[in-house]
Amino acid sequence: MVTLCFLLFGFILIAIQTTFFHYFPNWLGQPDLAFVLVVFAAYRFSWFPGLLLAFLIGWLMDVTSGIFLGTYPLLFLMVFSIVKFLGQNSAVKETAFQIPLVGVSYFIVQCFFYLFFSLTQPGLLPPWSWSRIVQETLILLVAAIPCFVFFNWLYEKIITRRKASKSLKRRTGNQFR
Repeated sequence: MVTLCFLLFGFILIAIQTTFFHYFPNWLGQPDLAFVLVVFAAYRFSWFPGLLLAFLIGWLMDVTSGIFLGTYPLLFLMVFSIVKFLGQNSAVKETAFQIPLVGVSYFIVQCFFYLFFSLTQPGLLPPWSWSRIVQETLILLVAAIPCFVFFNWLYEKIITRRKASKSLKRRTGNQFR
């Protein structure tokens, strides 16, 4: 149920990201909210539902805005797995490093994929710009703060509603035995 709700919410985020964010000025940037959702899923979801969510969000991003088919699912599965592994084996409290890990993982993934595509398709990519990548990372960090607050609120709302509905189920028979 939680995975389905976040999947539907991910579809809405991708629709917003691929339609409205292109009208933003360049200095404001176009934050990748689907990436933030995948990192949030790595913190909160177990392995199988999280991998399923990451793959489906990546697949939808690939269909709507991908140039090379299969890159977004690979990217999101890789990010989910790495962040999930780092989050499980960390001694630091998770709220202390959630947002910085979003920025670091986004920066590393951008560098890795630029290197990968520069080796496989050297003429298709624009020249590398450190300032642009750092600017996009900082914009994503700023956008990740309210996203994480909202995602946490939504997650807690779904979980508490689910627990409340289970506790309200009618029991039959004598309950005083």
